[in-house]
Amino acid sequence: MFDPDHPLQPLMGLTRREFFANSAKSLGALALSSLLPSLAFGDEKQILGKLHHPAKAKRIIYLFQAGGPAQQDLFDYKPMLNKLHGQSLPESVRKGQRLTAMSANQSVIPLAGSPFKFAQHGHGGAWISEALPHIADVADECCFVKSVFTEAINHDPAITFFQTGSEQAGRPSMGAWMSYGLGSMNQDLPTFVVLATANAGDQPLYARLWGSGFLDSKYQGVRLRAGKEPVLYLSNPDGICGSGRRAMLDKLNALNRAQFEKELDPEIESRIAQYEMAYRMQTSVPDVTDLSKESDEVFELYGPDSKKPGTFAANCLLARRLAQKGVRFIQLYHQGWDHHGGILGGIRDQARKTDQATAALIKDLKRLGMLEDTLIVWGGEFGRTSYSQGSLDINSFGRDHHPRCFTVFMAGGGCNAGTSYGRTDDYGYNIADKDGNALNPSKMEFTDGAVHVHDLQATILWLMGVDHKQLTYAYQGRDFRLTDVHGNVVKELMK
Repeated sequence: MFDPDHPLQPLMGLTRREFFANSAKSLGALALSSLLPSLAFGDEKQILGKLHHPAKAKRIIYLFQAGGPAQQDLFDYKPMLNKLHGQSLPESVRKGQRLTAMSANQSVIPLAGSPFKFAQHGHGGAWISEALPHIADVADECCFVKSVFTEAINHDPAITFFQTGSEQAGRPSMGAWMSYGLGSMNQDLPTFVVLATANAGDQPLYARLWGSGFLDSKYQGVRLRAGKEPVLYLSNPDGICGSGRRAMLDKLNALNRAQFEKELDPEIESRIAQYEMAYRMQTSVPDVTDLSKESDEVFELYGPDSKKPGTFAANCLLARRLAQKGVRFIQLYHQGWDHHGGILGGIRDQARKTDQATAALIKDLKRLGMLEDTLIVWGGEFGRTSYSQGSLDINSFGRDHHPRCFTVFMAGGGCNAGTSYGRTDDYGYNIADKDGNALNPSKMEFTDGAVHVHDLQATILWLMGVDHKQLTYAYQGRDFRLTDVHGNVVKELMK
């Protein structure tokens, strides 16, 4: 019976399809109304709501050294290699571990001592090669992890593993997980920024390394390039003023809102948010990337390359400026460490490009009072072999890929500064226990001092106040996380 005063009268007489269509529109309008105020002010809320425990670091600067730096020529002093230089690698040391196709067919596998001299530095007595005098100068700010290992033996899966927690492409990157879980500290800049050394060569870098995978696209990294246009297509075209751009975005957002009410697709929400972020970045990005505001003393600290856009040194300085502005995760990529030959000259060249700037970043953050809550991570995707690839000649020999043990170091952000953790055997080929005995590669355990990639990722998240087991995302019927179903927090790496 028709009753004009009945509260449900507007719904009476509707078909089932009309009822759900109207309900969807109402829910969509409600969701969008709650979304738009935060978008207007750039307030990206953290998914976690609150940290799992007190954080030791607020932000991360990850200095990824693509190619695989040779640990026994930089941080892992092995006089035995020099003593046995030229002798064959014993099978008792190799333990049947696979080699890459680049050296597996060599008639001999001769051990190769390091061409660099080593000395101990700092109160902790860290062994560091003469190739890295500037990093040696900040040894007491660093925690050297000498027992990192991975399963990946080739570059692409190994880099992907470090960056996403999986050797297979498609998972969210570490920066995307941080952005998803912790949110933004600056409404005018992306939460996750990527910098890469220009014209570095060697292994290619793919955008998926800083992608968001199955997370919302707003969590992916934003790459800043060297030159006048750090972000492509960010500047207004000729003839378009700021007010015109704003009016265009308002009209575009209205269209997107109408589409959202119809489709309820969350990616439309991300599209609105990204347009708004791009608008704000028109002002914030030129400001933060303008290194001319830095003093001569700062450029002297970072070295002469810091005045050349796109160099590792310039990117380190830019990373400090981004950290000051509240960017949560800053990822630097530097290629060129893949030394299958000519390792003597190759390491000298890479050290010249990276050593001073790395140490300068640590010193600069400490000077500004920011090192305590900024975590710096330095390392590659795997290490190098203790034997020579190719002819054992001081000027031409190289080292092949080696995933079973290598060194990564951290500084600031609550890490256990001035210490070294983990050890390798006398040959620098296997992780060793506290008595120096090589561990079985197939049975290495976290409790033995071995640090798997997932252990390192879990520890980095912990320093940021996040329990890696609780930062998850439901996708295709299961809960995913950065560390998959693995990983242990290494408490000895923290203060």
